[in-house]
Amino acid sequence: MRLYLQTPPASSDAPRYVQIVLEQDLLGGWTLYRETGTQGGKSTLRREQFLERDAAMAAFEKARDAQLKRGFRVMFSQGLDGPHSR
Repeated sequence: MRLYLQTPPASSDAPRYVQIVLEQDLLGGWTLYRETGTQGGKSTLRREQFLERDAAMAAFEKARDAQLKRGFRVMFSQGLDGPHSR
């Protein structure tokens, strides 16, 4: 699953983005990637691993909800039923 969120463009500042990706690894575990940064600038990538799908999904949804509360908007989603599926 992949979710790309972005802040609304401001006057002269480059928009900020967050990309949240949840992937299953070859051993059956789950990895949650969170990339944040400024469009066209520096970014930070964080990785978190989970043994169970339910825990990974809960972390994915929590990360998504936190960014939506901060004013980010969904620009692209892949592998979800909808941009705000639960």
